[in-house]
Amino acid sequence: MDKLINILADAGKVKVAVIGDFMLDKYVWGEVRRISQEAPIQVLNVRREEARPGGAGNVVYNLTKLGADVYSCGTVGADKDGEIIVNNLKELGADVAGIFRDATRATTVKTRMMGHLQTAGKGVQQLLRVDYEDTHLIPSDIENKINDYIKSIAHNCDIILISDMDKGLLTNNVLNSVRAVMADRSIPVIVDPKLGGDYFLYKGFTAITPNRYETELSSDIKITGIESMNAAAKKLADTLGFAHVLITVDKDGMFLFHKAGDSKLISTAPKEVNDVSGAGDVVISVIGYLTGAGNSFEDAAKIANVAAGIEVEKIGAVPVGKDEILKELAHICDPLSGKIKTIDELKELLDKRRKDGKKVVFTNGCFDLLHVGHIEYLKFARKQGDVFVVGLNSDTSVRSLKGPTRPLVSENDRAKLLAALEDVDYVVLFNESTPEDLIKELKPDALVKGEDWREAGVVGRDFVESYGGKVVLAPLVEGISTSNIVSRIVENHKNTTKTDNN
Repeated sequence: MDKLINILADAGKVKVAVIGDFMLDKYVWGEVRRISQEAPIQVLNVRREEARPGGAGNVVYNLTKLGADVYSCGTVGADKDGEIIVNNLKELGADVAGIFRDATRATTVKTRMMGHLQTAGKGVQQLLRVDYEDTHLIPSDIENKINDYIKSIAHNCDIILISDMDKGLLTNNVLNSVRAVMADRSIPVIVDPKLGGDYFLYKGFTAITPNRYETELSSDIKITGIESMNAAAKKLADTLGFAHVLITVDKDGMFLFHKAGDSKLISTAPKEVNDVSGAGDVVISVIGYLTGAGNSFEDAAKIANVAAGIEVEKIGAVPVGKDEILKELAHICDPLSGKIKTIDELKELLDKRRKDGKKVVFTNGCFDLLHVGHIEYLKFARKQGDVFVVGLNSDTSVRSLKGPTRPLVSENDRAKLLAALEDVDYVVLFNESTPEDLIKELKPDALVKGEDWREAGVVGRDFVESYGGKVVLAPLVEGISTSNIVSRIVENHKNTTKTDNN
């Protein structure tokens, strides 16, 4: 896994051309509180709207987040939605000279209605998608401009990606222009194919990345396991000349077929799937970026598999940045580190869990020399809600409270020990002598402290109770504390020394 981290971290300014169907993804966010009196349908009370580049635009978006230099090639309508796409991509730093306005069509727009279903006790859910599109073939004058643009940028590209959404852009003439520059310049070409049975139009390209269903349609082989994946991929490679076939098989990960080498299933770690939109765009973006940088298809596929896992946890087609992937790869290398969060990371995670109706529990402490009293205390706290966060005093904070000889165990080691406990969901470090500022940032639904704080007063009580949160005092295990343990160790050491001297 360290090898994959280095590969991604070291990949520089790869020059990528993205040729495909550009569209606008619109999201209308709101709450569902009732059913319409006019028909048995939900009423969405709209709170906000947003627009993002979709289709090939989302591939461009992902590539810019990875750090690539991107040439965008396709069409949009001569309308406001097309202007939004071009301006958004320009702001991302992508070259948009290859996006041509087509007055014969409207820009493809997909509008998704996203509702928070309170009565069902669920988080955000897509209620409806409304598509506006024209899918006729592009006119000859636009086709000629596309072909000329492809030829003009070929000398400056490391790789070409084709994103086919079957909206009329990728005619035989356009794809033949890609084949010509591929042959002339030895540029690899990777295709994210359209949904359909006949992939002859992609014949001779370097690689193709169909999903499970697309593979079944194009190969006429039912995907039931590794053997059928291999048979389907081999059929596509033999028939159409692909050097590599990468089949995305949702929860099973990815199957990578090499025409001139070993093929394998790249398994994925279990993830909470919120939305599969955009996962295919992330895959071809990462594959293109890394193979364009000269890395093997297998290493690129392994990293793309991790990136796709990040994407499906997001709502909507949201780009996945290089830092996110590196962090996830590091977490796979060291799973405990995934529980240890910064305040900003934790706030984002807790907001998401609250939207799913979860209650957040918080406690804090030094937890120096973890002992049975701590374990019982943490088990009690865990039962007070759904998501349990432990605020951990940093080394600086412990010294200010306990003196220069403490802590006995460093903050990194203490954090890892807490993260290793099944009852603890997240650990966050704080430098202050009290957790009051941290509590105000996290706004827990339940604040837990030990019974010994009854008289002294629980820090953060007034704040938590001000918005309806609860403060719970946990019973203590009598006679057990870090200080007592340290005292016994010191006393035992003294007695042992006396005995040895006698």
